[in-house]
Amino acid sequence: MIFGPGLDWLSHTLTRTEHATSEKIVVLDDGTGLQLQDSGLLYLEPPTGRPNPNNESLIVSAGIHGNETAPIEVLNHLLNELIDGQWQLACPALLILGNPMAMDAGQRFIDVNLNRLFGGAHRKPEYRNFPEAERARLLEDACRAFATKHSANVCHYDLHTAIRPSLREKFALYPFVEGRDIPDGQIDFLLEAEVETLLLQHREGTTFASFSSSELGAESFTVELGKVRPFGQNDLSRFTGIANALRRRLKGEEPPKRDKGAAPITVFEVVHEILNTGDSFQFHVPDDVANFTMYDPGTVIWEDSNTRYTVGDTPEGIVFPNRDVPVGQRVGLMIRPTR
Repeated sequence: MIFGPGLDWLSHTLTRTEHATSEKIVVLDDGTGLQLQDSGLLYLEPPTGRPNPNNESLIVSAGIHGNETAPIEVLNHLLNELIDGQWQLACPALLILGNPMAMDAGQRFIDVNLNRLFGGAHRKPEYRNFPEAERARLLEDACRAFATKHSANVCHYDLHTAIRPSLREKFALYPFVEGRDIPDGQIDFLLEAEVETLLLQHREGTTFASFSSSELGAESFTVELGKVRPFGQNDLSRFTGIANALRRRLKGEEPPKRDKGAAPITVFEVVHEILNTGDSFQFHVPDDVANFTMYDPGTVIWEDSNTRYTVGDTPEGIVFPNRDVPVGQRVGLMIRPTR
């Protein structure tokens, strides 16, 4: 088998964290091809002639932060089902375990946050020789090659769990692309995955999903699915929504019918990005505040010697608050509901 005796994809990745290249394509009994392109980087191709009813190609990534283990385990289980013959692959797919070295170490990253290095940010001089910079370049190249080969309807779902509590446990972020609207089918997929909150980002970023949106033209989402926990300590029953939705897409099945009376997705938009401005910067949000905590109009969120940011005329929430970032880096996002 492709991973060696007694190993599955996850265990193989954790034992070969730097490079594990294999140009050979292993063919399953039903004709599906598997190619291990590098450690944690697996290309899946259905046999020639098998219908692809949804006419799509999928990139699914997890482990961009090495300690966000539940989505990694979800992807590994789905792959084991495929290899065991429990279902057949209908569409080409690139499955990615993003940061194997950090996964093995049980850390968010080794030297620098991998999810701030895409869109070419890995080329900055300050990241030279960092393993995350090389990994970002490799993942960009792999995704470009995949999108070039399978150009129709490329979708990318980058799966995460959060380091802090959230008042909305599962939510997705839609990267900014000028003039783009969210297709109804993507909203339906998120709801199928039990993701009931969507955050519209306000500008291009350096995340993996922003790269695939901006450069590859993919329908891409960063999907937050719960809380960070170590390998083996996740309650995977809390992740059945995303597992079922991805399995259905990989099998090429039609989406389930949604009740007309079902609650719509809740949409927020970014209204302000908080940056660490230097020595005089003061962040007035507690360290233990949950994502989507709302603040009343007039509340002071941050200030420095030149600027004071207060909540505007309507309540605003905060996501991803983190005061412990370098100068110039993002401390958090202020958001408000759109509907």
